[in-house]
Amino acid sequence: MAPLDDLTGPAIRPRRLRATPALRRMVAETTVEPRQLVLPVFVREGIDSPVAISSMPGVVQHTRDSLKAAVREAAELGLGGVMLFGIPEAKDALGSGALDADGILNVAIADVVAEVGDALTVMSDLCLDEFTDHGHCGVLAEDGRVDNDATLRVYAEMAQAQAAAGVHMVGPSGMMDGQVAVIRDALDLDGHTDVSILAYSAKYASAFYGPFREAVDSSLSGDRRTYQQDPANALEGVREALIDVEEGADIVMVKPALAYLDVLRQVRDAVDVPVAAYNISGEYSMVEAAAAHGWIDREAAILETLTSIRRAGADIVLTYWASEAAHLLKQ
Repeated sequence: MAPLDDLTGPAIRPRRLRATPALRRMVAETTVEPRQLVLPVFVREGIDSPVAISSMPGVVQHTRDSLKAAVREAAELGLGGVMLFGIPEAKDALGSGALDADGILNVAIADVVAEVGDALTVMSDLCLDEFTDHGHCGVLAEDGRVDNDATLRVYAEMAQAQAAAGVHMVGPSGMMDGQVAVIRDALDLDGHTDVSILAYSAKYASAFYGPFREAVDSSLSGDRRTYQQDPANALEGVREALIDVEEGADIVMVKPALAYLDVLRQVRDAVDVPVAAYNISGEYSMVEAAAAHGWIDREAAILETLTSIRRAGADIVLTYWASEAAHLLKQ
């Protein structure tokens, strides 16, 4: 045994707990599990085979049949849920396809619930942008602006239609004032008291939505800055989340995720309901593009991205990598 006066070096060595994979797993502060991941999926009316989305390699617009296969895999992998987006063949100024029981989103909800039952939380986007010929998230007034209160009336009907199709959770994403309260009242009045609400509470007017607009064949010209939040504002995102909780939201969400991790942390600290974050299309595409050029380790970047979102405070992460990440986490 060496004499004590011969000892050198620091007394505290944090590196000891990094020495082996088992040690690192044992002391990890943040984990990512399949149950915490939600897979967003697109289903398109009038196609016979899946259509690749060029700006989102590996993501497709599904047929009703291919959607069933995707959600079966998601259930087998133990994912927490799926978020459904419908792409209709025809659009109009009022987004009437969103209310049609035979419209693509509502039939897709019924298909998925029939396929997986309660093995997955079946969620649906509750917004008009995919269904309107102008591409905005609501009904337009005569001056061309989105009419908040007229839009709320459509959202109420849309919530009832999705609940009738069997959805477990609706995701109002239009950023209309009062949307959560109106949707909660509409669901309760229609007897759907068990249908929960995932509120897109802090949804920012982001430059990172570009690939999503291709994915849903968006008709938008212009922008949504009059109703989505200014990227400069963090406290506003917290305030919106608190309002949504007061109105009856069961879960609140921050979107996008990576450029708004500070907002995510502040929302997590402010509310007492689960918090979700949406790892959006542009975030996905940047990693995929860099990996395609060999500039980064793709699989490591996927898991690091999801871990960062969880570390910032997200209980639930919506991500296009959900199924792949579940496979990676099982390795």
